[in-house]
Amino acid sequence: MSGTGQDKAAKTGRWMIWLPLVLFAAFVALVMIGLFRPAPREVASTLIDKPMPEFDLPPGLPGRPGLASADLKGGEPHLVNIFASWCLPCRVEAPQLERLAAMGVPVEGISVRDRTADLQQFLATYGDPFERIGADDDGQVQLALGSSGVPETYVIDGKGVIRYQHIGEIRAEDIPMILEKLEEARR
Repeated sequence: MSGTGQDKAAKTGRWMIWLPLVLFAAFVALVMIGLFRPAPREVASTLIDKPMPEFDLPPGLPGRPGLASADLKGGEPHLVNIFASWCLPCRVEAPQLERLAAMGVPVEGISVRDRTADLQQFLATYGDPFERIGADDDGQVQLALGSSGVPETYVIDGKGVIRYQHIGEIRAEDIPMILEKLEEARR
């Protein structure tokens, strides 16, 4: 091989040694960007402006009312919160739900794949803003709503129509927007 051919092969070989490291660094950079970029807080649901799916859930706790879609057609807007005692973000949003309930907002709960004792402990520890809690033990109502996980909260107008879907926990800074969506649902 001539001197030029050897030089070219040597340069290519040195570059090829670094290629996996460069690719790995690029992958790590993309992951880090994804971790630190805020997740979208509002996703256009296909159920917005459609009636709440029909359901009739048994009570999540003994002595408390369950939740049915008919309960959401009483003329007043409601928040319907899908949550679970095993959900860490649900603990984070609990004070905000308490605050909304204290402001007179009707908050209904759908407890997903939960056990009674765990649900009782969750409510005793983090507060109970719920007027009703339906037990969605098999997750069928959650699926019918197209819910991607817990927590998720829906603004339902007084006719039982979904007006807004909030994905993830409600944070303190989300309260004004939730109140605005409830006010829009009154119109």
